[in-house]
Amino acid sequence: MTLTAAAEIDALRVAMIGSVLLPTDQGYDDARNVWNGDIDRHPAVIARCESAADVAAAIDFARRHGLEISVRGGGHNAWGASVGTGGMMIHLGGLNAVKVDPAARRVRVGGGAMLADLDAATQAHGLATTAGTVSHTGVGGLTLGGGFGWLGHRHGFAIDNLVSAEVVTADGRIMRASQPENPDLFWALRGGGGNFGVVTEFEFQLHEVGPLVDFGLLFFDLAHGAEALRLGRELAAAASRDVTVLLAVLTAPPAPFVPEQYHFQPGCAVLVAGFGASDEHARIVARIRESVPPLFESVSPMTYIELQQILDETNAWGVRCYEKCIYLDELSDDAIAVITQHASGTSTPMSHAVIFPIDGAYQDVGVDDTAWGGSRSGYVVFIIGLATTPELLDAERTWVRSLWQALLPHASGIGGYVNSLAQREDDRVRASYGPAKYQRLARIKAIYDSNNVFHRNANIKPAVSAG
Repeated sequence: MTLTAAAEIDALRVAMIGSVLLPTDQGYDDARNVWNGDIDRHPAVIARCESAADVAAAIDFARRHGLEISVRGGGHNAWGASVGTGGMMIHLGGLNAVKVDPAARRVRVGGGAMLADLDAATQAHGLATTAGTVSHTGVGGLTLGGGFGWLGHRHGFAIDNLVSAEVVTADGRIMRASQPENPDLFWALRGGGGNFGVVTEFEFQLHEVGPLVDFGLLFFDLAHGAEALRLGRELAAAASRDVTVLLAVLTAPPAPFVPEQYHFQPGCAVLVAGFGASDEHARIVARIRESVPPLFESVSPMTYIELQQILDETNAWGVRCYEKCIYLDELSDDAIAVITQHASGTSTPMSHAVIFPIDGAYQDVGVDDTAWGGSRSGYVVFIIGLATTPELLDAERTWVRSLWQALLPHASGIGGYVNSLAQREDDRVRASYGPAKYQRLARIKAIYDSNNVFHRNANIKPAVSAG
């Protein structure tokens, strides 16, 4: 709609602690900017909120003026869920405080905080919680969809460590959701995405981690890639919870630890992170070296914060991205063959696929205990196309889709991790949750957002009452 009265904008500015930006205001372009450089959208108004009351005021304004609402936490969603053209962006960047209670091993995190903010504050006390693999990701979006990370094998999803949340609902109520308070909403927030309100604060359980961890990246050429991935599969299944083993197909970067003759060579990698005694990590690395000698490797201790940042450069802010993911009940030899056959098909050195085993602590929580939409066993494959120009991204989009399509015969359905859906795909959202869980989420959606105000997400339609 056209904003008819400057007085109304002025009234919103008076009602908020934070600022309100229009397209002509200084800072507008920075505020609308998101991680994926392929997204270029222009909200009619941006509310830079600094409190839950600010969020409530912005929601009220948007609803009265018929403005579509988008919610920007970290701005890291690949299809640009957090920014739309012509609507209201609720920008949570001012809500980035992180408050640690080391005695209770709890942390309260603002809805606009980045993973780097969370890691820095908690590591000051030798503590951490599951928090992704790219440090400039927003805590909010990562958590609401589930939240994979290096610590997942040891401590489960981010949602498994969520203790409570402060939520502003579609009608402007500010609520606390936890196991004893509004448990239906708390259940839905843990995996149901941004469908149920704007989360302005998260409270997580913390665990002793670091400050030093053991890390190893062992890289193999494609001639030995399938063998390396099969070995990695075996080692991941046998490892204790103190060791996380991830598998990847990628292009060797022009990094100092990579011999120059291998720069930009496609291949496969086994990544091993150790959070306990160093001897188990050393045994796993030795087993890999003896079984499938790597083309090159980088094995050394590093801080937990450095581990959280090792993928930051590849996923640098402003890169163009297209991604999809797929669940596999098992990482079969045939699936591995498909993955390695596609490994050399990228057009840029940044694109890659990462395979997370879903085992260990991921399985400590019951499938129905949270709204998490996937299985708590098997594997998830993230297929990520990255490029610096629109033309190169077109080629990477083709590669991503090709690998995803080739893996479908080995998959556990068309559903995927809702944080990695390529776009708003209703059929895949429903498939991701399954009929029973989707229906339960739809009923809760009808309670807290019956008009589907929050729909720029992996959207769950509110259930329609029989009455």
